[in-house]
Amino acid sequence: MGGVELLTIGAFARAAKLTAKALRLYDELGLLPPAAVDPESGYRLYHPGQLERARLIARLRRIGMPLAEIATVCGLEPAAAAEAISAFWGRVTAETAARQRLASVLVEDLTGQVSTMDVRYAARCDKGAVRDSNEDTAHASRRLLAVADGMRGPGGAAASSAAVDALKPLELAEIPATELLAKLAEAVAAVDTALRAATVDDQQPFTTLTAMLRAGSQLALVHVGDSRAYVWRGGELFQLTHDHTYVQTLVDQGRLTREEAVAHPQRPLLARALGAGGQPVEVDLALRTALPGDRYLLCSDGLSAFVDRDSIAATLTEPVEPDQVVQKLIDLAYAQGAPDNIACAVADFA
Repeated sequence: MGGVELLTIGAFARAAKLTAKALRLYDELGLLPPAAVDPESGYRLYHPGQLERARLIARLRRIGMPLAEIATVCGLEPAAAAEAISAFWGRVTAETAARQRLASVLVEDLTGQVSTMDVRYAARCDKGAVRDSNEDTAHASRRLLAVADGMRGPGGAAASSAAVDALKPLELAEIPATELLAKLAEAVAAVDTALRAATVDDQQPFTTLTAMLRAGSQLALVHVGDSRAYVWRGGELFQLTHDHTYVQTLVDQGRLTREEAVAHPQRPLLARALGAGGQPVEVDLALRTALPGDRYLLCSDGLSAFVDRDSIAATLTEPVEPDQVVQKLIDLAYAQGAPDNIACAVADFA
């Protein structure tokens, strides 16, 4: 050691402003092994030159960096280490902001306060480049987003309109968050019964329905069919619904891959829809919490079946108003030939 006097673990701990217990842990993890170990007493001895590394470890621990990540940082050159520390702190800042938003939402929910989040929204339907009629319906307001895709042919447009219209009274009612799902389920059951009792040109009209009803920061989701709900949150796109189609059933059973499902000739064949069949339909219900920064998209398969997920995600990331997002999504469908009707509803929470 070139004649330099080694420090006992106690002296080294005081100089590094660490505890002996921490030094023993860092030794066990290989982060800071002692310069020598006394063969008789087993005492750890440290070289003064190790103080710089010890102090770096202590400072990294104070900002909350995990020990495994500290081991990596300590092995880097100073410039690379500085970059790694900046990246770590960026993640901490983002996670803290997200937890802060969630804490605010929880306080609102537990105290019954009305959410102060601003909501901007837009909805639009388009018959597409090929169809000569439009059986889709889309609706957006501060409290309700809804998209429905009616059967092609007589009765389809009326069925999708009836499904969405059945929910509109709910956006005007004062409904506690605890009752959102029950109220949605009641309204959807009523329209399902009405559609199953109706006939148009000897056909039973049916429709998909995907809708969200809001109370404060709570969003109640109802879904049946192959229209979809997505949320763009924290730089990622999440699909909130599961398609009720024959082909999706084959995928779920492992009999088809997702890639094969896209081109399957029976892709549009629904397994569940409002008004279809002789028995009440089973719908999916879920309660979600909206966070500031969320962007929600509800759409018919005229968009999701023909525009790839990456293109949808890229459009949702654009810092433009919901009406512009809706228009851009419809333009994307047209760029693919728009063989089906297109319905989109978008809501931003801020």
